[in-house]
Amino acid sequence: MADENTVVTPQEEAPEAEQQNTNELRRIRLEKLQALQAAGKDPFEITLADQEITAAQITERFDELEGKDVSFCGRIKTWRDMGKANFIDIYDRSGRMQVYVRLDDVGEEAYAEFKKWDIGDIVEIKGFVFRTRRGEISVHAKQLRLLSKSLLPLPEKYHGLKDTDTRYRQRYLDLIMTPEVKDTFFKRSQIIREIRNYLDSLDFVEVETPILVQNAGGAAARPFRTHHNTLDEDLNLRISLELYLKRLIVGGMERVYEIGRVFRNEGIDVRHNPEFTLMELYQAYTDYHGMMDLVENLIRTVAQKVLGTTQIVYGDVEIDLSKPFERLSMLDAVKKYAGVDFEELTFEQAKALAKERGIEVEQRHKKGDILNLFFEEYVEEHLDQPTFIIDHPVEISPLTKRKPGNPDYTERFELYITNREMANAYSELNDPIDQRGRFEAQEALLAAGDEEANHTDEDFLTALEYGMPPTGGIGVGIDRLVMLLTNSQSIRDVLLFPTMKSLPNDK
Repeated sequence: MADENTVVTPQEEAPEAEQQNTNELRRIRLEKLQALQAAGKDPFEITLADQEITAAQITERFDELEGKDVSFCGRIKTWRDMGKANFIDIYDRSGRMQVYVRLDDVGEEAYAEFKKWDIGDIVEIKGFVFRTRRGEISVHAKQLRLLSKSLLPLPEKYHGLKDTDTRYRQRYLDLIMTPEVKDTFFKRSQIIREIRNYLDSLDFVEVETPILVQNAGGAAARPFRTHHNTLDEDLNLRISLELYLKRLIVGGMERVYEIGRVFRNEGIDVRHNPEFTLMELYQAYTDYHGMMDLVENLIRTVAQKVLGTTQIVYGDVEIDLSKPFERLSMLDAVKKYAGVDFEELTFEQAKALAKERGIEVEQRHKKGDILNLFFEEYVEEHLDQPTFIIDHPVEISPLTKRKPGNPDYTERFELYITNREMANAYSELNDPIDQRGRFEAQEALLAAGDEEANHTDEDFLTALEYGMPPTGGIGVGIDRLVMLLTNSQSIRDVLLFPTMKSLPNDK
């Protein structure tokens, strides 16, 4: 322990010196491990430890436990050496607990072994609960046991782990050094659990559908492709959950949902990761208005259950989830923020206006596509408060039921919060003839070079021909919802292992 106190911290060194220092500390720690193994005290041979309580439970139950013996386990994070007595801080999954270790209490042999331990070692502590003269709840050690030897030194505690690339690549180290990171992922688990609780209470059934699929449909995205050797057939990783879940609606399951990974061969930024978690649900005998009510209540309920409030802060924006979410058509939104009424424009006028405003229009684009480009350019940046953007053009909604009386638009909405799409929902298209025509239009786009267009799914069309009831469906990006409820600015902050470009030594 003492030899590491004099080492210059890695953050203060050049990379070469840092690596040399790390190698030297690893050599010293490895020699300590070898000495333990030679003495028949190999910590890696221990298979069971006595973890009867956590650090947080000791604090919460102090009045009950004061003066009583407890046993808990964790990692040494800090060490204050005072000769014949020491204070060490032990961290477990719940947080921190200070431990007082004194020679007279544990015995000379155990104390001598203890003094050879290092920051980062995982240990078992048995002792009684007390409060120090400074008033801090602590455990007075009576027995100590080394459970696992840390061969690599942790980052220096005052600087911590600051490099974001290292944080994402070595998430285990990030979790060790930063309690707030661990709290984010505990909250993620709670959020998903409360989503399930809410949907289960409404009689939805959770199901699982294929990840390897012949036809990656249900969204505008480029898939990852692979090959199955036995079948000698190319397959795709799914980009959506939609088409299989709607088959189940045809089959009479009526209320189904799935929470699972989807994969899209697209760019990486603060909002996008090639693999992410999506929740999709489908409910028979309702429409997109029913989906608006459902998702608004779902988000409000989950926030209250996990955070204890519906008043949240994201960055410097305060959001009140208790208020009714605004509902605004895409036409009205573009009219409001771009000053353009697309209802009064012909296709040629829309193209000319886009060119005038510097919006790039491709050969394949139609009027509805241009409306969507104006929305992305002028509207999204204003949607920090919860807003349903409803009634999307049919060109960008190949699986959505048309609006009665206005077939150029569909019964679709996207929910925006903090200028980001949080959910996408439809009154599902259940007319197999119309659906075939939409697929044919997508095939034409694919032939024109749109790699994100859908292929025709013949089995899905067959399912629709057996009859699907009027249905509302919705997809919610779990990662973006977690970002919102944990005030995380990047999707990488809510993914335990985000996709990263390999380093040379990874290969």
